[in-house]
Amino acid sequence: MNARWDAVVVGAGFAGTLVAHRLGAQGWRVLVLEAGRAAPTGAQASAAHRAAGGGPPTSPYPHSPDAPSPDVTDLTGLPDGGFTATGHLGQYGPLPYASGYLRANGGTGLLWTGLAPRMHPEDFRTGDLGHGRNWPIGYHDLEPHYRAAERELGVAADAGEQRAAVGLPIPADYDFPMRAIPASFLDRQLADAFDGRTVRDPAVPDPARLAVTATPHARNGVPTRAASVPGRPADGRPADGPVTDGPPTEGPLTDGPLCAGSAGCVPACPTGAKYTPLRTQARWAAGVELRTEAVVSRVLADPETGRAEGVEYLSGGRAHRVVADLVVLAAHAIENARLLLLSGLANRSDQVGRNLMDHPALLTWGLMPRPVGPYRGPGSTSGLEAFRFGPGRERRAPFRIEIGNWGWSWAGGAPEAEAATLLAAGLRGKELRERLGDRLGRQFSLQFELEQPADPANRVTLDQDRRDPLGLPAPAVRYDLSDYVREGMTSARAVSDQLFALLGAEDHTAYPAAAWPGRLEHRGAVHGYRGAGHAGGTHLMGDSPATSVVDHWQRCWDHPNLYAVGCGSMPSLGTSNPSLTMAALALRSAERMHRDLLELNRPAAVTPPAASTSRTPEHPSPSEPS
Repeated sequence: MNARWDAVVVGAGFAGTLVAHRLGAQGWRVLVLEAGRAAPTGAQASAAHRAAGGGPPTSPYPHSPDAPSPDVTDLTGLPDGGFTATGHLGQYGPLPYASGYLRANGGTGLLWTGLAPRMHPEDFRTGDLGHGRNWPIGYHDLEPHYRAAERELGVAADAGEQRAAVGLPIPADYDFPMRAIPASFLDRQLADAFDGRTVRDPAVPDPARLAVTATPHARNGVPTRAASVPGRPADGRPADGPVTDGPPTEGPLTDGPLCAGSAGCVPACPTGAKYTPLRTQARWAAGVELRTEAVVSRVLADPETGRAEGVEYLSGGRAHRVVADLVVLAAHAIENARLLLLSGLANRSDQVGRNLMDHPALLTWGLMPRPVGPYRGPGSTSGLEAFRFGPGRERRAPFRIEIGNWGWSWAGGAPEAEAATLLAAGLRGKELRERLGDRLGRQFSLQFELEQPADPANRVTLDQDRRDPLGLPAPAVRYDLSDYVREGMTSARAVSDQLFALLGAEDHTAYPAAAWPGRLEHRGAVHGYRGAGHAGGTHLMGDSPATSVVDHWQRCWDHPNLYAVGCGSMPSLGTSNPSLTMAALALRSAERMHRDLLELNRPAAVTPPAASTSRTPEHPSPSEPS
């Protein structure tokens, strides 16, 4: 317990796992402290989820009593509006922060959807557009690290399509490690109705042209070439029912089979095709050690120099101390901010915990005129990209539209709920089967993922009136959505109405107060949102210690060997799922950490004293002590 480590990493989710992997591969001794318990494999977690009859995404994973995880079920809508909140995360805002996260080995990366789009270049300069904050780096600074992250995660996408439809300046000679996941039958039906057509956004004078575009996925598909990911052989292992038009010509480049379209990859992929941090952990060097159920309670720092000296953590009813040359916080945006506040560190700018962001997800749903084959494949395989960028974002929050493959599940109308409704109406036997098959077969949904700009008023604080099981102050949040985001919802609903009209679909969208804790009114219309689980901004990066917490390396301004990595460093989230950008930032920061450690361990140059004889100090005489 008293050994000195080159680096201690707090948290074994996406960012912490990647940082530990890179530092370990370069020969450094790294200790990873994870507050939660060890996690089962994807197949085990999927089986547990099915055996339990479903439940929230965190349900199949072991929960540590000392490290509780906030869950979406902690929120309850009130019949007359508003909400109540229980659980680990205190809620004191006008609106609920509607996302949870998982404290377990692998973190929330165990139960993500696997979508891995890049941010748009415009997303890095939202401050110039009048909303939120600019990044101290741009898209081109991060682009090579995007490629490295895509190789590590095994991303499936079409580079040409991403250039044309999204406007990403991807190098012309670049191929994603794997070919794009094939479009679902629903995707193809919507493409027939949408492609080449236009709709009007009330915030923009010119109509937007529609094109259904495949979404990048971090899941095993058909590789673009056998050597796409060095060190991962294309070994020709068979896959169970790959989602392709024919058998693959090469084996998967990552451990596990190809995507089999199981329609069960949240919370866990039954076949293990979806990337999780556990896959990278399996390749950690021998110098990386993981300790689970180790709740870090404080970062230790020298009050004179500001240098971090290590951490204290609680485990097995005892307090432990770890000494390290480098300390890396990678425990989730909310838990990172909480730990910095508990330690009284890195807050010269008064920005620690502030600028909490998420992607408020506005859902609309309905019935198509004919069956569209929902509940097949990943949750979403395609989307509409036209509303992510352009002049409209000066007036309203931009949004990305995901096409939902899983019917009305996220909206609250899972197949079980539909069956219960029909049973309550008295249907039985053949009539029940036919009616249920017709209704479920025609379900579809659209998810409008809105950007939320950084706002210092949205923040994480310590709740001195509430303690966790270890006696530490629990985290609390104050959260609201600005008029800019609400204007984005107004545009999203207007676009949704036009899309439904193009489809000839019945709109069944409704937001009853009791079922929607995230419910609000704007311009006389009622909207409801779910949290996307994309927390960011709580220790944001910038170009000045007066206005930000970390520099562009995610290194704390006030503590030269203390890093806070993850989505909490991001000054804006854009409209893309942030996991890939978080991974790219972690890999970029790991390069800087390696250089820091080299500098710390560089042998000191010693100037020998002036010699009084011709003999040199390196070769003393036999009578002199050596």
